[in-house]
Amino acid sequence: MTSPKTKTTQTMKPATAAKKLGVLLSATPAEFQEGVVSRDELNELQSKPPTWLADLRRNGPHPKQVVAAKLGVSISGLVRGGIDAPLTTAEIEALKVENPAWLERERSLQAEARKEALRVKQG
Repeated sequence: MTSPKTKTTQTMKPATAAKKLGVLLSATPAEFQEGVVSRDELNELQSKPPTWLADLRRNGPHPKQVVAAKLGVSISGLVRGGIDAPLTTAEIEALKVENPAWLERERSLQAEARKEALRVKQG
């Protein structure tokens, strides 16, 4: 006879949880940064975000993958444009209004890359 297996709770480091939540770890509360996050806790944070999480998602500072997505460019495009620090939503909106030459160029490159990926996918 085999003994019944006990169910172990999956946990992740705060950095992993922050990435999955789309927020910058350094901007999260200390208790989040210092603990571990279970799969159930992550699901709860995603379905019913606390005020701090909703504020971070709305106002930032945002991690580079979120900044890139909001600007419609790749992470590499951000680097080429000289953006190497997290940006707030207000800073992202200001960049969109300013629409510097590098941003226009990177958006164009990203659009071409998407077209090519679609063409390859369709065979």
